[in-house]
Amino acid sequence: MRFLPAFTRAAALGITAILGTTLLTACGDDKAASSADNPYGLQTPGVLRTGTLTDAPPNVYLKDGKFTGFDNDLLTAVAGKLNLKVEFVGTDFSALLSQVNNKKFDVGSSSITITEARKKTVDFGNGYDFGYFGLDVPANSTITSFDQLAGKRVVVVQGTVQDDYASGKGLNPVRVPDYNGAINQLKAGTADAWIAPAEIGEKSAADSNSKIKVAAKELSPAPTAYAVAKGNDKLREALNKGLDEVIADGTWKKLQEQYYPGRPVPADFKPGSGKAAGSASAGATPAASASATASATATAPAASASAAS
Repeated sequence: MRFLPAFTRAAALGITAILGTTLLTACGDDKAASSADNPYGLQTPGVLRTGTLTDAPPNVYLKDGKFTGFDNDLLTAVAGKLNLKVEFVGTDFSALLSQVNNKKFDVGSSSITITEARKKTVDFGNGYDFGYFGLDVPANSTITSFDQLAGKRVVVVQGTVQDDYASGKGLNPVRVPDYNGAINQLKAGTADAWIAPAEIGEKSAADSNSKIKVAAKELSPAPTAYAVAKGNDKLREALNKGLDEVIADGTWKKLQEQYYPGRPVPADFKPGSGKAAGSASAGATPAASASATASATATAPAASASAAS
């Protein structure tokens, strides 16, 4: 009987060792299964949680409680090629890139212009669109071009490429958190000009009861793309593949025509990798020069240029 406790302890240790090995094996199997079920490292397997804006038509906006617009509809089509569903969540643009890199969102969708500074925070997929800068002013303003802004009170939405543009020109802009803030400054006469994504500026002018007008616009120097967290190469590469597929099957061109009817595509702009069928032209017509485009802005249709943030 004296040997029974020792035997019992030995047996218990043996059982513990077996259980430990079993648990480790099970954990390993779970990890492998998880990787197989979630190859892109999404917060929820099969769901692309996407940060976007609510007030920037026709690119990204809410309509009847549904997130839509060119960028979001295109992303939904791309996700479909990857057998993923998209969950859109509204946010402010100034916070979007950090939220993507902190993995609050898997993807950022908001006509995000690729810049070297932004590449320090997130990684970008291939470009899927282009955009213009617009210059909105009060209806009685004598400003007609971007080179007349020195010494003026210029408003921009914080964190956008328009903010970068104004700062780069030494304009010391007034920064607001959203587009409505910029529009209200112009209407109240507390700003001389607003550097805006061109389409949003055009629509805002059209909806202002003649209080705001568009003075000029010019082509943005870089394309727009979806943003993913730094180092998430599998998701970035998958989005690039899906984008090429929706270009090849005509979805990209269809959405361009739906959201930007009559808008010319710059002759040298090729969406995606540039290798997808139909991406070489995609119905493109040569883009007008900046000066010619600016002079035609006053009569341009509301959907003639895309917004670039």
